[in-house]
Amino acid sequence: MPELDAETVATSPEAVARHLAASRYLADDSLSTAIFLAIRLGKPLLLEGAPGVGKTEAAKAIAELLGRDLVRLQCYEGIDAAHALYEWNYQRQLLAIRHAGEHEIDIYDDRFLIARPLLQVLKAPQQRVLLVDEIDRSDHEFEALLLEFLSDFQISIPERGTIRAAAQPIVILTSNRTRELAEALRRRCVYHWIGYPDAGREAAIIMLRAGDVAEATARAVASAVQTIRARPLAKPPGIAEAVEWAKAATILEKGGSPWPEAFRRAIGVLIKDEEDLSYITPELGRIVEEALA
Repeated sequence: MPELDAETVATSPEAVARHLAASRYLADDSLSTAIFLAIRLGKPLLLEGAPGVGKTEAAKAIAELLGRDLVRLQCYEGIDAAHALYEWNYQRQLLAIRHAGEHEIDIYDDRFLIARPLLQVLKAPQQRVLLVDEIDRSDHEFEALLLEFLSDFQISIPERGTIRAAAQPIVILTSNRTRELAEALRRRCVYHWIGYPDAGREAAIIMLRAGDVAEATARAVASAVQTIRARPLAKPPGIAEAVEWAKAATILEKGGSPWPEAFRRAIGVLIKDEEDLSYITPELGRIVEEALA
């Protein structure tokens, strides 16, 4: 897809929704409005929601519609500047010093600098979209490290000085809300909570992303998944699992398994926790039959 100017895409929330749909992502009005405002205000977009509601997919769709590379920083406990910002290639610096002998050499030249996701985006903000994924998995120290970047889109390297983005980068942060994020981080962002879609929207998403799944199958899957999510499960199925369940059941049906047996046999792509599976299995037949009715 050719690169599009962010201002061209974000002429209105409705235009954003149309462009996202062309990238096979269905955004409701509130999400498309949040994306529109984040782009137009030049602020990071913070997306919170349960696992599997489409937060990461939204970032991928934004990058795709803009024709930019998605740079993904996956957060985890203990992540630090060396993984997020930059680090020096010490081995290469030592080799260069040895080869230089008595000649002067700048060991802090670009060729010795290993750019990590944040620096990669600062260097080419119009070619890349930054995704800081699952920021809630990191610690408060890492959040503090992000503040300079999110405030002024710059980072300070002691040996080199301050590096600033030549243009406004597009940054998306996601959180599963396993812990509360710092207020200072939230204030720098446009915020949006993504919930599970209703049955009609989920059926539309399944049909859009599951290929040759029939409309009736998509609607049955969406209805059944809504019922299953209402149960007290440890790991409720996300949208991606619903799509895969529709695909798997369709494959089994085409291979000779009749409905609703195809749904029951494919349950392993929807429920991926032993206790959840034991809990839902006795009810699964009734849930599927009601969804197919």
